[in-house]
Formats: sequence, structure tokens, C-alpha cells
Amino acid sequence: MSMLKDFSLLEKYKFKLLPYKIAKNEEDAVKHAKYIGFPVALKIISPQITHKTDVGGVRIKIKNSDMLRHAYRDIVSSAEKSKAEVKGVLVQKMARKGIELIIGGKEDPQFGHMVVLGLGGVYVEIFRDITGRICPISKQDVREMVGELKSHPILTGVRGQKAVNMNTLEDIMLKTCRFMEKEKVKELDLNPVIFDSKGADIVDARIRK
Repeated sequence: MSMLKDFSLLEKYKFKLLPYKIAKNEEDAVKHAKYIGFPVALKIISPQITHKTDVGGVRIKIKNSDMLRHAYRDIVSSAEKSKAEVKGVLVQKMARKGIELIIGGKEDPQFGHMVVLGLGGVYVEIFRDITGRICPISKQDVREMVGELKSHPILTGVRGQKAVNMNTLEDIMLKTCRFMEKEKVKELDLNPVIFDSKGADIVDARIRK
């Protein structure tokens, strides 16, 4: 599925995504950023590009219109150099600062849908700190999954750092199970989902049906 279809489908199931707009040109991007409110992030939209950062297709912490225009030209140019078809640019509100997690899952041919939780963002491939459960799950399952992660002290609060908002984590995890089962999703990645003590921001999503 495309990024926009992925986002729309998640919104249908009441997943709270960061505010975003689609820009077809530079002027669109400036207008959308002013509407959403700086700072924003820009992400290239292309059917040929799965990992946007690999081709220079992401810019973050854009604080004003001048920075945005420069970033817009940069990411479009980078995508065109890679021979990718550019469908537009996603203008998205910058996420909160916090702990990056991955929430997702896949359909196992034997056991059905499985939900996973782990350290997300760039750390997914480095630390591979992930745990999983067969759907459906309960809030208690979510708390047990957190305890199974090597990084769980970071989530539960360590050295004066506040714990992530457990109610929000439970809500997203339970929604993820229901969503995968109802939509017969083969694979889902919400990565990163950035958590702090007050809530979470779903930054990016990928769905395969």
C-alpha cells in the first residue's frame, strides 16, 4: 500500500497520527507548513522508495519557510537522482522528544496474527530488542512484553527519567491487534512511535496486505 493509503486506513481505526498534509509543489509545502505550524518534517512520497532516509528523502526540524524551501528542493532532487517517481512531499508536524519504539506485527501462517514491540527508529536493526505475542492481547500482556525488553528500564523510568505513558502504549498495542485481524494485514510497522510520559506520536507507518 502507499503511504497515504496506509495513513488513511490507520486514521479510520482511530490511530492518532501527527498532523500532515501532502504538497505537490514548493508553494504547497510552505502553505501547509504554516497551517500545521513549524517546526515540521518533510518526507518524499514515491512508490519506488521504501526507506526514505537511504535516498536523502527526509528532512526534520524545519523551523521556517526559507529552511523549508531549501529542504524541499534537496529531497526532490535526491529522489530524482535515484530515478524514483515523485508523487509529492509529506509535510508533517515534528514529533515530541522521547523514546522511539516500534509497534507492529505480521500474520503467521500457523498461529495467525502476532503483535510485536521493541526499541524503534534506527535502533531496530542494531539492537534487535523485540518481543511478541499472538493476538488478541490484554493490557497485562503489554506490561509483560515491556518487562521482556532489554531496554525496559528506559521505558519504565530510570535515573530520574519519567516512564513512558503506559495507558497510551496499551491502547496502541490493543488497537494494532484489532486492526491487523479486521483488515487481514500481512505485515504492519509503526516505526518510530515516539513516547514520553504524556503520550505518543506515530511518525511513520507501513502496511502490507
